[in-house]
Order: sequence, then C-alpha cells, then structure tokens
Amino acid sequence: MRGLACAVAVATALSAPAALAQAGAPAPEAFWKTVQATCDATAAKPATELAARIARAAIDEFVLFGGHQIDADGEILRFGATAADSEDEHSGAREASLDRSGWRRVMTYWRALYGDNIGPMLEVRAHRDATTPGEELLRATPAELQHALEAVPDAELREILRQAMVRTAVVDTPWSAAFISYVVRQAGVAASAFQFSNAHRAYIYDAFETSAAEAAAKTSDRLYRACPLSATKPRVGDIICNHREPALADAGEEAVRERIRAELGGSAEAHSVRRAHCEVVAFIDAPASKMYTIGGNVLQGVAARKLNLRQPDLKFSAVQTERCRGPGYWTLPGQGAPQAPDLAEKCSLKGYKWFVLLQMR
Repeated sequence: MRGLACAVAVATALSAPAALAQAGAPAPEAFWKTVQATCDATAAKPATELAARIARAAIDEFVLFGGHQIDADGEILRFGATAADSEDEHSGAREASLDRSGWRRVMTYWRALYGDNIGPMLEVRAHRDATTPGEELLRATPAELQHALEAVPDAELREILRQAMVRTAVVDTPWSAAFISYVVRQAGVAASAFQFSNAHRAYIYDAFETSAAEAAAKTSDRLYRACPLSATKPRVGDIICNHREPALADAGEEAVRERIRAELGGSAEAHSVRRAHCEVVAFIDAPASKMYTIGGNVLQGVAARKLNLRQPDLKFSAVQTERCRGPGYWTLPGQGAPQAPDLAEKCSLKGYKWFVLLQMR
C-alpha cells in the first residue's frame, strides 16, 4: 500500500502544473534572474582545489574501471569494461585482477555509501516463470539469499554461489548515483556538505534548496547549488544532470527546473523528477570547445563523455547529436519495416534531457 500511495503521489505531481510553487515563493523570472547572477559570479572564478580533487577522483576511477569513451557525436570510441565482466578482455589477461573486476568496483561504491550494510540496498531479480512473458517479477535482497546459501554444505561451492549472487545484484541494481557519491566522498567532502545517496534526485533537490536559500539571502553549508545549464559556464568539479521522466519528455530545461523548485519544501515522496542521471565535469578543453564528463552505470560501466560547448562563451551547447544517420543508413534485413523514424533520435548516446548544472559554490 505504501508503494501504491507513493506512485499515486508521483503521478499526481507529474500531471500538476509547475506553477504550484509554495506560497510566498518569488516569481520564476525574478527567482532565476537572482540565481543566474550568483551562478555567473562563481563561474567567473577559477575552480577550487576541492573541485580539482573531485574531477581527479572521477578520472582516476574511470581509468581504474577501464571505462567506455563516448565522443562528441554520441558514438562509442571504445567500449570498455562492464559491471558484469569476469575477464579483462582489454588487457589480454584471462581474468581481471580483483581491483579491476567491474562488479567489485561497483561494490566499492556501495560500501562508500553504506559500509558493510549494503544488503538491503541491492536486489536480485527473477521471474516466476522466465519462459512466459509478463510473468510476475520476483525480488530478493542479497541478505535473504545469503541466509539461504548457508544451507549449502560445501564451502567452496557456497562461496562461488555467494559471489555469483552479489555480482547479479550489482548488475540488477542501478548504481550511477552511488558512483557520484563515491567520487565526491573520495575527494574528502563531508556529509554536511553533500547528500550522499543511491538516488540522484537526493542531491539534485538538495542543490535546488541551496539556490532557493541563497535567493532568499539565507545561509547554507551545502557544496552545490542548482544553476540553469545552458546559461552557466561549467567548471571542473561541477555536476550535470539529465532526467528520463516520460511526462516531461517534451518539456524544456526551464520547465523541468521550475517544476523542481515548485516542489521544494514538500515531502520526498512528492518529488516528481525521480528518474535522473548525473555526471561529474572532469575536464574543460577550452580551445576545442568541449568538456568531458564522467558517470557510472552508463552501458553497465563507467563512461567518459565528450560534450559540445558553445563559442565563444564555453557554455553548454544544445547541439549534441550532429552525426545521427539518415533513414537509409541501417539496411539489415529481417527486422520488418525500416527503423528510420527512431534512428535520428536514438542513434546518439548524447540525446539526453540535460537540464541542470550543479555548480560547486
């Protein structure tokens, strides 16, 4: 019943107009003008040492994971390791070393969030009858399965099953927010400054709360504020976020930001922008008008992504999918009708609904 009530609350929030802001909140134009002035003043300053440490932690983890490389046209330059890998195909070794094994790296991110008490946060999924489409989805936590494994008498077999179970849980459970939390924590950020979470929306809404506090001339000890993405020059250590809410698929970034602002002060269950993904700004290549971001759980791995910046102001460009192919490019037979209508939208790994820059204050 609690899950049903939560789903109803989210559905109601998504269908409500974003203008339902809390009483007494400033009008959108005035609010975002104030926020933008603050964002511009900060963006004009050099990145801090802490920002450089966050960027360095993201790059180091990308290298250690052996991640994917995605170019400025949304095409994969290198498909790297994934969370499910058990062999290091890229180095030629038969098996990856333990510190390079994808699922063990992901477990490191989870442990940075929850210590050894990660069992309740992960889940293993199955179907009651996998041969029948649409059958009921079954879920169990690793802790529940671990209890069942204790009945296996052979110690080596028990350990093999335990690792297989954990590896499956890592693959089945989204971990991109855990990756961001891990990187920020590795840089030495305290919990009082950043809301470490397994859900991106936790620190997205937190950054919006900080912007609202600043606009009201109140103090905040949080590390990030929410800035308009296309109007703010990014720096290393900043974080950019996109969303995957179907009800907001046709909404511009301004409308999505205003919806979040309208929901500030309410309960977490009422936060309607729930499906999100964030990446750390790791490097700005000013001469090339590009920036590199690094995120987790992209194609089941850690990915470095090149994104276009505008000239001459080096702000985020709305044009990120220049080389999507035309309708005659994919000619493989046996797929029914050609997939031309979707090709222009789905061929690029850049076609995301990026909408906010979390700027380091």
